[in-house]
Amino acid sequence: MSATEELIASAEAHSAHNYHPLPLVVASAQGAWMTDVEGRRYLDMLAGYSALNFGHGNPRLIDAAKKQLDRVTLTSRAFHHDRFAEFCTRLAELCGKEMVLPMNTGAEAVETAVKTARKWGYRVKGVPDGRARIVVARDNFHGRTTTVVSFSTDPEARADYGPYTPGFDIVPYGDLAALRAAVTDDTVAVLLEPIQGEAGVLVPPPGYLPGVRELTRDRNVLFIADEIQSGLGRTGRTFACEHEGVVPDVYLLGKALGGGVVPVSAVVADAGVLGVFRPGEHGSTFGGNPLACAVGLEVVAMLESGEFQQRATELGEHLHSELHLLVGTGKVTRVRGRGLWAGVDIDPAHGTGREISEKLMERGVLVKDTHGSTIRIAPPLVISKEDLDWGLDQLRSVLA
Repeated sequence: MSATEELIASAEAHSAHNYHPLPLVVASAQGAWMTDVEGRRYLDMLAGYSALNFGHGNPRLIDAAKKQLDRVTLTSRAFHHDRFAEFCTRLAELCGKEMVLPMNTGAEAVETAVKTARKWGYRVKGVPDGRARIVVARDNFHGRTTTVVSFSTDPEARADYGPYTPGFDIVPYGDLAALRAAVTDDTVAVLLEPIQGEAGVLVPPPGYLPGVRELTRDRNVLFIADEIQSGLGRTGRTFACEHEGVVPDVYLLGKALGGGVVPVSAVVADAGVLGVFRPGEHGSTFGGNPLACAVGLEVVAMLESGEFQQRATELGEHLHSELHLLVGTGKVTRVRGRGLWAGVDIDPAHGTGREISEKLMERGVLVKDTHGSTIRIAPPLVISKEDLDWGLDQLRSVLA
């Protein structure tokens, strides 16, 4: 057996089968490229579902982590540490908000937002105890916890995990009339992805997000934007909501906030929202730890320059221009997305999304399928135009 085969066989024997990875074993990575245990190189066109917006082994982020590793990595929130205040301050400023509640994973940020919205509903809006409801969109992906899958419509994510958490109303994504009809006096929040990632990079129709903002403001309901995958430069703006001129009440951040180095997530809002928490009512042992804050601070500094948003804009225009040339050729039926983020629907005559992903892997390009015939393209924002074009050439060759 090859080293790849041995390692995959060992993983299959000793780990739960809750993933179906492509059959390669990565040993090292730098920038937009990964190298497997056999020494083969691959162009990363997935970027850890946007966790690696700044590329593998980004020198600024690695340096920030190394410096902090020599000082202190964890205190728990039982004590203050000297990186916490600056991280919260700078991240709040980046978001145009007043307060930050740091957590670790994206799912934790969503869970925290659910608790925040309910507590705000009871203490501020005056919803009777136990009646708070949150409106969400069909085909959403907000994480894997039992509460989050309770309002998922994906059978694979939801099946066999009941009994489910009540308190959620599901409406079609992009349907403002359905959303309006779902909001009641007991509604405390509308929770949406500005662009639905796992659903296939679905961009809502023009005017939808501004309509959501107007509706939630009129009905005294929190607008919670899950920017965990769409935010922090991926779409060409710091936040995907900016494309529609919308500022939500609450931002949910994760993935790229940890620079692909450590898990970092956050709920960001004004004091009128996050101020509902009192000591002991919510927490996390690792949330806001010194190492996470050091890396997150460097991420914020990189985004403050605007450099990465500009790269995503320019390279994204090129990416979508090239991908749209494939539509109508009998190879690709539809392309969606913004910035360096695209969902590409493959004509079933050319294979499933998984089959196309495997063929691209054989040519040295890594993407990931979703929902049968769709592949997602989301390279690190540091990718060069030459490497991006080479990756697109491989896609054209696979579809030829």
